[in-house]
Amino acid sequence: MKRDVIRRKSIEKTNADTEADSREGGVQSVDRALSIIETLAEDDEGYRLSDLAIRTGLSTSTVHRLLATLESRRFVQFDRTQSKWHVGARSFTVGATFARRRNFTAQAVPYLRKLRDLTRETANLAVVDDEFIVVLTRMESREIMRSLTKVGGRVAMVASGVGKAVLATYSDEDVSAIIRHHGMPRLTEKTITRPSDLFRELERVRRQGYAVDDEEACMGLRCIAAVVYNDCSEPLAAISVSGMTSRLTDDRLATLGQTVREVAAELTLALGGLVPAATAG
Repeated sequence: MKRDVIRRKSIEKTNADTEADSREGGVQSVDRALSIIETLAEDDEGYRLSDLAIRTGLSTSTVHRLLATLESRRFVQFDRTQSKWHVGARSFTVGATFARRRNFTAQAVPYLRKLRDLTRETANLAVVDDEFIVVLTRMESREIMRSLTKVGGRVAMVASGVGKAVLATYSDEDVSAIIRHHGMPRLTEKTITRPSDLFRELERVRRQGYAVDDEEACMGLRCIAAVVYNDCSEPLAAISVSGMTSRLTDDRLATLGQTVREVAAELTLALGGLVPAATAG
């Protein structure tokens, strides 16, 4: 059965599209309202009205007006005890469609559980959306200190284990295009910020069949990832284990990498996919 491929090309607006947008009076309000929802999603603690105005670059009166509309539709909610705004239930309902559309999420759960139990670390399932990594679901480690990533969180491809695992299946031209679109921001002192270093890293990923995020997105956190393929041997998703560097030590990386790779291959087969011959060995 044909499945969605996680690679997605960016669509750039033409001049005609931009002119059409400017003629539609409601477009700016929609854009601002969505910006508010995206900002609220960045922090589980929520934001005060004044903080939202600063974060979005909008006036307090504009933010208040948009929040009132969003609240009436349950896309945001107000905590009167803390005087803070949060993402509402309706936002979750709409966002959950993203995961449901990728109908392999439920099928992946037993394999994430297996990966969590084998490694004793948090197991994640992620996809690429608009050239960013999005975590769809996870199985939390039973250890006291856990991974810091969260479901629905967006991470740059070049600075994540899952992202590098997927990028290793792309052509150099596609990788260069992503770098041009999003740059290579330094998230930590270990983030790869030079294209030449990234290309060398992707060659290593292709040879070993798994990718490692070595504190590149968050200091103290490591992630090991491998790709899940569709029936055309194209990347469908990726799974990973993530945990504290003190547990994902250097002497465990190769063993953990092989485990992640094997479970990813098992999930690929369960979904009717096909592991490319070059990576099957």
